[in-house]
Amino acid sequence: MGNEMKDFVDGTAFNNEQGNRARKLFAAVVLAALDDAIADDKEYGNGREQIARWARSRDGREVLSCAGIDPSERVVAGLMDFVGKGVRTSVALSREESERRNAAQQAEAA
Repeated sequence: MGNEMKDFVDGTAFNNEQGNRARKLFAAVVLAALDDAIADDKEYGNGREQIARWARSRDGREVLSCAGIDPSERVVAGLMDFVGKGVRTSVALSREESERRNAAQQAEAA
């Protein structure tokens, strides 16, 4: 592999890694918006409307897109449902990870 090809591959890998980091950063913003909406829902009862308004706004659509999430009405409905359940994102993610680990352990035991 020539130097030019190696540089291209290195550059592509670097750009891909940068893209992954950017998506993770924007995903963290989405999680923070969900947590804010859950807090608003518990305090004022308007969290579902808040997350929908944010997700439909220009900034919200851009953040969702940058996080790799299609800013469709189906996604807005899913965000509203998530807020309505009232489970903070950190709890939901750790619960999901715990369930995944348990399923993997059960599969290994079988």
